[in-house]
Amino acid sequence: MEAESLALSLELVSGSGLGLSPEQCAALRSSLLLLQRDLRLCRVRLWGKVLGVRGDYVIAQGNEGPDLLQGRKSFYSLNYVDWCLLPPATDSLIAETQVVKGRFIGDPAHEYEHIIRRKSGEGESADEEELITHIKEEARLTGTIAMIDKEAAVAPRGAYIKNPVGQVVVNHSFRGLEVSEAKKLSSYFHFTPSLNPKKRSLLEKAALDPSIDFLDSLEHDIPRGSWGLQFEQGNSVLILRSLLWLGMTFYHVPLTPLHGFLYIGTGERNLDLPFMI
Repeated sequence: MEAESLALSLELVSGSGLGLSPEQCAALRSSLLLLQRDLRLCRVRLWGKVLGVRGDYVIAQGNEGPDLLQGRKSFYSLNYVDWCLLPPATDSLIAETQVVKGRFIGDPAHEYEHIIRRKSGEGESADEEELITHIKEEARLTGTIAMIDKEAAVAPRGAYIKNPVGQVVVNHSFRGLEVSEAKKLSSYFHFTPSLNPKKRSLLEKAALDPSIDFLDSLEHDIPRGSWGLQFEQGNSVLILRSLLWLGMTFYHVPLTPLHGFLYIGTGERNLDLPFMI
C-alpha cells in the first residue's frame, strides 16, 4: 500500500476485517513519507502488521533503485512513527529461523532457544550431543517477511514490466484488468523473483509477452485451492485471500490501476491447509 493512497487502500480491504484506526493511519502516512525522504528511497509502501503477544510489528518496505524486485529493504515500527531497518533476508537466515514455531512475542531483542542434536563418533562409541542455539526475534521477523513475500505477495498481470535493461518497473500504461480477466486466477502473479520458472511449451510461449509474463502465475500454486477469489463492495473490488498465510489480502479495482496487498496476521504459516481443501 502506497503512503499517498493509504486511507483509500485500507477502505478497500476493510471487508476482510483488516484495518487501522484514523490516528494510526495518519501517523503512518506521515512517518512513511519522512522515511522515504530521509533514506532517499524511490518507493515506500505499507506491507502490513505482524501481531505479537505483547506488541505488534508494523512493517514497511522500500526500494533504493528503480528495480522493484531488487534492493528491497524492510523496516519495522512498534509505535507507527519510529522505524528500524531489518537485516537482509539471506538464504541461511531464512533457513535458520524456520525452526522457530509459535506466536511472536513483540520484543525485537527476545531470543528463542533451539536445540540441535548431533551424533559424534561411529559404531558403539557414537555419542549424541546437544547444541543450544539462540535466534533473535528480529531475525525471525526478517525470515517470516521474506517467506510471505515469496509465497503470497501478488501483482496483477501487466502492472509491472521488465524494461530493456532487465529492471522491473511500474507499467504506467496499465489501466487495470477487464472484469472478465479479473475473475481468473491466471491474471495474478507472485511479485517475487522466479527461482524455478515453470517450463512452457512453444505453443504457450507464443501467447505470452516476455516484458509482462516474467513472473509465476498463481494458478500453478500447490496445493490447488490455496487462494480465495471474490468480488466485494457491490462487485467493484476484487479481493484475493491467501489460505496459506492467513491475513494476506490482495485488492484490485478492475479498469483502474489501483491495486495492492496488506498482511495482518500472526506470522504463522497455515500447515493445516492440505487438510482443509
